[in-house]
Amino acid sequence: MIQSRRTFLKGSMAGSAVAIAVGAGLLTPQSVLAAWPKAAFEAKGVDSAMSTLFGTTAAAASSDIKIKAPDIAENGAVVPVSVTAGHPGIESISILAAANASPLCASFDLGSSAEGFVSTRIKMGKTSQVIAVVKAGGKVYSASKDVKVTIGGCGG
Repeated sequence: MIQSRRTFLKGSMAGSAVAIAVGAGLLTPQSVLAAWPKAAFEAKGVDSAMSTLFGTTAAAASSDIKIKAPDIAENGAVVPVSVTAGHPGIESISILAAANASPLCASFDLGSSAEGFVSTRIKMGKTSQVIAVVKAGGKVYSASKDVKVTIGGCGG
């Protein structure tokens, strides 16, 4: 009896929190159920993923993009990667691992007032370049960093 009351109260509190967030405009269906770039995540090469995401494979090299990732990742299943970009008007930041079977690891669409910073953990099957691609002001920029993987994370 006590356990079911606790479960009921937890569910009621969670439902109330979601209702308040929706009512305040913090949680909108467009942002919660946003379309994701399925074809880009299924792409089998960096060029294919980039052309699907950005409409081009050409990205200008940029020193304003900083990638923080380990030089040697002991476990390719969880490689921490942070990307900071200093461009004005950043629209999106994507992270690719060039040697993965499906290179696109993450893609973030940022709001107009968001800072150019993302942090996540990616899977890497083997030693590869980690590529950060930033779309800002209608232009595409990129930077890369070599990461050595000692134990593969994508089935290796």
